[in-house]
Amino acid sequence: MKILVGLGNPGEDYMTTRHNIGTRVAEEILQRRGQPYEERKARSIVGRVRIGDHAVIVARPQTFMNRSGRAVADLLKLAETGPEDLLVVCDDLYLDLGRMRLRTRGSHGGHNGLLSIIETLETQAFARLRVGVGPADPEVPHADFVLAPFTRREQSLLPDVVRRAADCAEAAIVLGVAAAMNRFNRTPRPGAAEGPL
Repeated sequence: MKILVGLGNPGEDYMTTRHNIGTRVAEEILQRRGQPYEERKARSIVGRVRIGDHAVIVARPQTFMNRSGRAVADLLKLAETGPEDLLVVCDDLYLDLGRMRLRTRGSHGGHNGLLSIIETLETQAFARLRVGVGPADPEVPHADFVLAPFTRREQSLLPDVVRRAADCAEAAIVLGVAAAMNRFNRTPRPGAAEGPL
């Protein structure tokens, strides 16, 4: 059993913010399969799908970002698995909008959701897909930037950004993180085409 977690803050007030792009990616993966979130478990709203040959729990934590680790720990217990089967999708304000960085492990890089997961699981050894929402405005505090909605121009690019990030997440599950890294870490700017899986 694999677990894909789309990080974000719960509630409609946050759905259009940069910090919730992980949630949008998780929802895209479910929508492709006509599968809505179906139940509340493990401090999350979850759906269950197949991606390739893998059974996958797709989850949207209902904790706030800085407490994401609690939900992720509960999800791992629910799936009776460990961090090696976890893929976390989150925003990255240091990457330009639509750029992606997929890694098998690493530090939190200033992201409070990743920090919470690392502290709770007591390991950095889990895959994470960072989706660019930058560049950040140097005049705006980082917390204000990620909690603000996308600009009108950014909103026009979002469907393509979310689609490509979902493609990357699915490739990481089907092909493995290393193969997906080779393909998607060189992501072109939003609007460029990528071949099918």
